[in-house]
Amino acid sequence: MTKKRVLTGYRPTGKLHLGHWFGNLQNMLTLQDDYDAFYFIADWHALTSDWADTTRVRRFTEEMVLDWCAAGLDPQRCTIYRQSDVPEVAELTLYFSMVTPMPWLERVPSYKEQREQVTDKDLGNLGFFMYPLLQAADITIVLADVVPVGEDQLPHLELTREVVRRFNNTYGAYLVEPQALIAKEGARVPGTDGRKMSKSYGNAIFLSDSAEEIESKVRGMITDPARKLKTDPGDPDICPLHQIHKLVSSDPADIAEWDACCRAAECGCVAHKKKMAADLIEYLGEFRARRAELAARPGFAWEVLEAGAAKARPVTREVVEACRRLVRIDDGA
Repeated sequence: MTKKRVLTGYRPTGKLHLGHWFGNLQNMLTLQDDYDAFYFIADWHALTSDWADTTRVRRFTEEMVLDWCAAGLDPQRCTIYRQSDVPEVAELTLYFSMVTPMPWLERVPSYKEQREQVTDKDLGNLGFFMYPLLQAADITIVLADVVPVGEDQLPHLELTREVVRRFNNTYGAYLVEPQALIAKEGARVPGTDGRKMSKSYGNAIFLSDSAEEIESKVRGMITDPARKLKTDPGDPDICPLHQIHKLVSSDPADIAEWDACCRAAECGCVAHKKKMAADLIEYLGEFRARRAELAARPGFAWEVLEAGAAKARPVTREVVEACRRLVRIDDGA
């Protein structure tokens, strides 16, 4: 039986952290076995918000490939490529722009939210406004059957479905209307300051951090804010340190001991931080060793992306050629 095709991607705007690890990355590892998986690095998407400073996009692209492959994504079992290496995406975006009413884009929730919330970047550009159309083209250019999304991303996928329906109704039924694959919700990973872990907040522990960097970040983590003294009982349920420790420890009994010890004020946060840092370093040990091995291979990431583009482009060429015929730019001769 032919596997259904799934597509998902990341913008190369920063290094991957524990929040990614326990979130979408675990889903990607599972999907590469169950689906014909297409995973892309969305460097054009990165330009929609980071157009004024593009110096890091290429470096983060390379680092993302290293992170993905070190985590277990296998270029032999999935297609890993860079968005800009598939120029057909841009052509399909153009066709979509002809059939998409502007109010459809204006109503996308994240467009208004980011325009209001992001104050350190100029998002008043056409590229950012058309972000959902580029996203729609990413999905349909490879004829993806399903797209893993969280509940908050459903409006984006619904827009893609509406655009595809309008294109098909206008020119002829051809493009696949993608279905939502509601992603299994990963653990909510707190950052070092207690907020959701995010590179934007400066509170992230990156997968590629050295042992020294991990120890330093863990030392600076906040714990239960109500526990001022070692003799004060703590509440592990609201302690960011304890929440991460539960995720990375291989010893449930040890976690239970730290939980009870904290509640009874029989141990201090400094000792707990040392133990958690040691467990986290051990937990990421295999990943970090594999990543170092891949990073030592000159050009590894770019070879993966080149091979992935070679696998993706026969699909994307076929799709865009069919779309040209449908809109009568080509006569099929």
